[in-house]
Amino acid sequence: MSSRNTKQQGTPGPSLRTRLGQLEWKASPYLYIAPFFILFALVGLFPLFYTVWIATRQYNTLTGDSGWAVCGQVCGDSGTTASWLGNFQWVLHQDSFWIALRNSFSIFLLSSVPQIIIALWLAWMLNANLKAKTFWRMGVLLPYIIAPSAAGIIFSQMFSDKMGAVNVLLQAVGLSPIMWHASTIWSHIAIATIVNFRWIGYNTLIILAAMQAIPADVIEAAVVDGAKQWRIFRSIILPMLRPTLIFVIITSTIGGLQIFDEAQMFHNGTSGYGGPNHQYLTLSMYLWTLGFNNVTIGQPNMGRAAAVAWLLFIIIVLIAILNFFITNRMASGGMAKVSKEVAAERAAQAERDRQFAIRSGVEGRRRLAEQQTAQSSAQ
Repeated sequence: MSSRNTKQQGTPGPSLRTRLGQLEWKASPYLYIAPFFILFALVGLFPLFYTVWIATRQYNTLTGDSGWAVCGQVCGDSGTTASWLGNFQWVLHQDSFWIALRNSFSIFLLSSVPQIIIALWLAWMLNANLKAKTFWRMGVLLPYIIAPSAAGIIFSQMFSDKMGAVNVLLQAVGLSPIMWHASTIWSHIAIATIVNFRWIGYNTLIILAAMQAIPADVIEAAVVDGAKQWRIFRSIILPMLRPTLIFVIITSTIGGLQIFDEAQMFHNGTSGYGGPNHQYLTLSMYLWTLGFNNVTIGQPNMGRAAAVAWLLFIIIVLIAILNFFITNRMASGGMAKVSKEVAAERAAQAERDRQFAIRSGVEGRRRLAEQQTAQSSAQ
């Protein structure tokens, strides 16, 4: 016994090379992903948390930090009461903020709703048996490649109030020209047109990829059972596209609330950003105007701009949370949460139904082929 213990105690451990190999095996995955997280911490997390600090301070681009933020007379105090909520209170008391919020939601609705409907229709068309499929799919994506500034300048000239191409066409058919830049609703429609021009193709390809993931056997079984194209689209394709549509809707919402390039390029002047009466002033443009244009000594321009940024961030987070619950609700078919056993049984039943539909489709196609053969023989 003692000799065995002595032998075990004298057994040498793993060599240095073996330990280094084990360390490399365990640490290499983390080293591969470390550059992303380091870069994200530098250009993502740090600016995010630093903006929180700036939003609570009376920070000016020229004079620097002057202490806690002060709301001022717009909040009803003497202008000397300091609070970390001062910039948020000041922003919420500004009419321009609510106008920008209204414009952002208006442009989002005018762009995202037609955008998703047209993208869904185009994806349905591109998923059909068309000649030169690759050509049409690449053509749909071409507007997405165009730079936002270029698209904004081109459409700004097309929607010019005086000699724009759109007004020239309207006058050619006997209609009155439209003041695209002066009117609130028409400027929103023009900017939404720019957004739709760039993003319809992108959303079309996302929806098309989801459509191509739908099993062909299910659609063929529905065709054999006599379902028309509209019934197949409404009862089979749309339910299977729900997660993808939710993703497209939410990303369009976030992009619509953050819109800046199209609205900025739509404006031709060098002052009065968002129009002389803020007709198309968005939240991002309002943030940029506060932080970089309205620079006055003694005014916390960067602090107030950071407060707008965080209010916009909170709105986007609330929409993302709403998306999370909607997605879970739609994924469960609107039913209450069930146990894992019941969910597994329902999934197994759904798979059995699917296999039965596939077998039915195969059997139907076989009977149809036999009927066609019999008819050919009779002729």
